[in-house]
Amino acid sequence: MENISTIRPSARGLAGIAAATLIAALAACWAIAAPVLAAPTGEFAPFAQCPLSTPKLSGCIFATTESGEVTIGKSTVPITNPITLQGGFIESRTSTEDTFVEAANGETLSRSPQPVPGGLAGLVKCDEITGTEPTAAVERLFCETVFQNGLTGVTATTELAAPASSIGLDEENLLEETGTALELPVKVKLSNPLLGEECYIGTNANHITFNLTTGTTSPPSPNKPIKGKKGTLTDNEEGNILTIIGNSLVDNSFSAPEASGCGGPAAFLLDPVIDLKLGLPAAAGENTAILDGTLKQAGKTAVEEHSS
Repeated sequence: MENISTIRPSARGLAGIAAATLIAALAACWAIAAPVLAAPTGEFAPFAQCPLSTPKLSGCIFATTESGEVTIGKSTVPITNPITLQGGFIESRTSTEDTFVEAANGETLSRSPQPVPGGLAGLVKCDEITGTEPTAAVERLFCETVFQNGLTGVTATTELAAPASSIGLDEENLLEETGTALELPVKVKLSNPLLGEECYIGTNANHITFNLTTGTTSPPSPNKPIKGKKGTLTDNEEGNILTIIGNSLVDNSFSAPEASGCGGPAAFLLDPVIDLKLGLPAAAGENTAILDGTLKQAGKTAVEEHSS
């Protein structure tokens, strides 16, 4: 017969069960009583993902890029779907550059796919792969197999390639139209069923860095200087939301690395095809970013006061 001690809880065991039950009950009560972070309402609603619980937070940022274009090497992709940059900032006491704080939900830079003009057919032309050596012949054959079919739509999505704290924000430069107003470390994902899930221009370790300005750029050749603009500044009725309309941030001095991971296991064949078409790696002076949109800023206290 089974020993009774193996089926009857000891006094210590009963005490442990009671303690665990009490702890669970207290945890449930705490969960019920725990305050729920209020969401900003009305005109403060865009700041819903401001990280208000961050110590020493100064204010909240919500910026949208509504138009513009990004040229990397030989390919230009217009911005047709809005891109959102959101989060908060901590003002620096020693410089004009603030510390950027990631959005409360972690989606600091929205992943907004932009259609690539011409799709795969526009991105890659197999007859551009020239040469008689065996490698070129294999690349041409693979290119024709992959790209000469109906799955031609491609999107390019700009993603953050470093922690949000790596984003540089200098409001003084933005308003004075000089120097770098926004430093943004990114990589660009090319998406298509044939390209797989890891087809990127740039990586976290070797990313593209936009040094965007509202002033005039000084790019290396062959690019020429281009001009951004701070846009028009407006306040709301209470004076606690600053909105900049018609803002244009530009950079044509950045470099872009090679593509990687395109085609999954066949990346060793497809990456060189993508690089050839786009002209990658593309040196500084061969790329351009123009981001046009609207920026909103509010102080932390004002956002908290308008939350419910």
